[in-house]
Amino acid sequence: MSTALKDFQIELGGIVLGHGTSIPIAEVEGLGRAAVRGELVSRPGADGVWAGADWYDARTIRIDCAIKTPGDPAAARQILADLQEAADAASVRTEPGATMPLRIKWPGSPTRVVFGRLRRLEPSWEQAAFGWIPLDVEFAATDPRFYEDTVSSLTLSLSSRGLGGLKAPLVAPLNTGTSVPDERRGMVRNDGRMPAWPTIRITGPVISPRIYMPKTGALLELGVSLATGERIDIETRPGTRWALRNGSENVASSLSGASRLDGFQIPPGSTELWWTARGYSSASRLAVTWRSAHIAL
Repeated sequence: MSTALKDFQIELGGIVLGHGTSIPIAEVEGLGRAAVRGELVSRPGADGVWAGADWYDARTIRIDCAIKTPGDPAAARQILADLQEAADAASVRTEPGATMPLRIKWPGSPTRVVFGRLRRLEPSWEQAAFGWIPLDVEFAATDPRFYEDTVSSLTLSLSSRGLGGLKAPLVAPLNTGTSVPDERRGMVRNDGRMPAWPTIRITGPVISPRIYMPKTGALLELGVSLATGERIDIETRPGTRWALRNGSENVASSLSGASRLDGFQIPPGSTELWWTARGYSSASRLAVTWRSAHIAL
């Protein structure tokens, strides 16, 4: 469970920096608009330039801080060692696309989080004997957005029980598992002002599952068949987009031509989400998780 942060505090690798801690912060850079990459091309024979598309680059957050444990240099060394271990976690450092969270609490705003890599952790040892170790910390957020600290979720079934029963009038023969049911509908809400990237899990049994957001036209449909207990996990975040069956088999090729992982976003506000499939039962599930996305703290 994450530590509850107070105003002017930052948490990195399970260690809290900032106001009221043993690691006071002097200055933080990189919390404004993220750097952009784009070209300004001179207009031939005319004044001014032509502006191309601007894309956000990595958000580089620099923290000027110091470990402060007066008269206890051993405690200062241990705090530094803990930070170094967090930065050296093999599950992040050696795994392509893997990131770690940096959580920030600023006055007037709930805790936000960015995801990236710790790129620099440079101590100065001149005053270490007195329990004072200045630190130069640099964190590169691969996604420039600020996200909610808490994860939102929606789970939908496809069984007749989950849908509220059979529809009248009933016509023989009855079949609750092989035909395509009406779309099971639920609401997802993004409280930020930027589109959010969902993580999706489909649990079988299902045949040819289909997920659709009519508000945006975003669609995901897969030509697959899942037995009871089998699952497909879909990640839509930039840099980590994939669809895996049972955690290992790549089934991205089973996505229809109209399906776009890079376009399946939850827009700001409330959005209806539909899903349907054939061959379902009471065990069939769609689980969607996401973090509301913000452009600013």
